[in-house]
Amino acid sequence: MQGITKRSLAKDAVLITAGIFSAGLGLKGFLLSSHFIDGGVTGISMLIASIFHIPLSLLIPIINFPFIIMGYKQIGRAFAFKSTAAITGLALCLALVEFPDVTPDLLLTSVFGGFFIGAGIGLAMRGGAVLDGTEVAALLVSRRNSGVRVGDVILGMNIFIFAAAAYFLGVDIALYSMLTYFTASKTVDFLIHGIEEYTAIWIVSDHHEQIRELITDKLHKGVTVLNSEKGFGKRGVQTEETKVLYSVVTRLEVSRLRDAIAEIDPLAFIVQHGIDDARGGIVKGRALH
Repeated sequence: MQGITKRSLAKDAVLITAGIFSAGLGLKGFLLSSHFIDGGVTGISMLIASIFHIPLSLLIPIINFPFIIMGYKQIGRAFAFKSTAAITGLALCLALVEFPDVTPDLLLTSVFGGFFIGAGIGLAMRGGAVLDGTEVAALLVSRRNSGVRVGDVILGMNIFIFAAAAYFLGVDIALYSMLTYFTASKTVDFLIHGIEEYTAIWIVSDHHEQIRELITDKLHKGVTVLNSEKGFGKRGVQTEETKVLYSVVTRLEVSRLRDAIAEIDPLAFIVQHGIDDARGGIVKGRALH
């Protein structure tokens, strides 16, 4: 167990360190020279730095500190420790490491600046830390008010940030900054969920035993068989007992599974929906997870 813990900590440290340098490149190598900003707490720090000419390396830890305290109380000590180390590392990276100004092109600056910042945030999150306290704040607000979702809080915060950017920095910079944020958020999503995002599939068919054998024996996937009873279908009210199959596959495997089911029962009723994560059972592990 101790060896596993050490390996896990080492992996987290590598991911967080890579995230720090990626975000540092996005900020100093792209955005700062053009006065573009990102969303969230990082965006607030960049906006204040642009208006009042305060070093960004000083603002990022100061503005993130209250969110780390909240994260310590609500999420745990390990999260707070890793996040403190990550944010401190980013501040030191911005203060001490020299990055070249990669390109003067505003569109490339906006897109690739967002990409490297998003990659940095995503890698840090894979390591169990955050470089931006926005998610912590949104999570805590949504917990206190069940009618408010995390995405709603983040959206509201960013509307305010980019409206302020349009007022203080100009509309063009605000629009480029929105593109930066969009690129960063998509990069974070890709790194967190990956190309192999899991999909849950429910299958209702009179040929459930053949389909179960297909899933387990030929596709080598796990399946759960649920006892159920038919309700209302094409033939009206039905009370026959049947089986419902439930399986979790990667997004890349969905098409193959659906085609194989159609060969057995073209009339099978199939429902699928995305899921954020799956552990245990027979599911394909993700890299860096």
